Amino acid sequence: MIAEVLTDTGARMAKAVEVAKEDFAGVRTGRANPQMFQKVIVSYYGTPTPLSQLAGLQNIEARTILVSPYDKGALRDIENAIRDIPNLGANPSNDGSVIRVTLPELTEERRKEFVKLVRTKGEDAKVAVRNIRRKAKEELDALKSEVGEDDVTRGEKELEVLTKSHTDAIDEALKRKEAELLEI
Repeated sequence: MIAEVLTDTGARMAKAVEVAKEDFAGVRTGRANPQMFQKVIVSYYGTPTPLSQLAGLQNIEARTILVSPYDKGALRDIENAIRDIPNLGANPSNDGSVIRVTLPELTEERRKEFVKLVRTKGEDAKVAVRNIRRKAKEELDALKSEVGEDDVTRGEKELEVLTKSHTDAIDEALKRKEAELLEI
């Protein structure tokens, strides 16, 4: 019973860490990265569709992404969706068949804003992990009458170790992203 709770909790915490890493990847650094466009939703004939399903993304230069739509009719919709991305600051241009997105150089002030944004996302991820821990602790407390207090106490200690390892993983990913953002 306790092992099942801990296994399920570990899987949910690992998922929270992965979501945090995906969020970090979505924040732009000095280099262009196709992952920045993972969460872009395009209104494709009135249906919200992820950009990755409508176009191929290539990193052709350090600060330029080439977006090649599979359907040329969606070119204008894709261009508008990219233009509407907050915190990107890019002005996409199309030549009738592909879209080139050239990212402007980041100023030091802008880099610091992105560091704040990443720290906020990191803290949100740690809160998610702590919420998962709280729910697991409630499940363990409910098992006290069935398995005994000593086993539940051991399970809670394992839960704390599990929580610490996942929050440390978030902190490590946060440090890497901050270093990447501050790198000129």
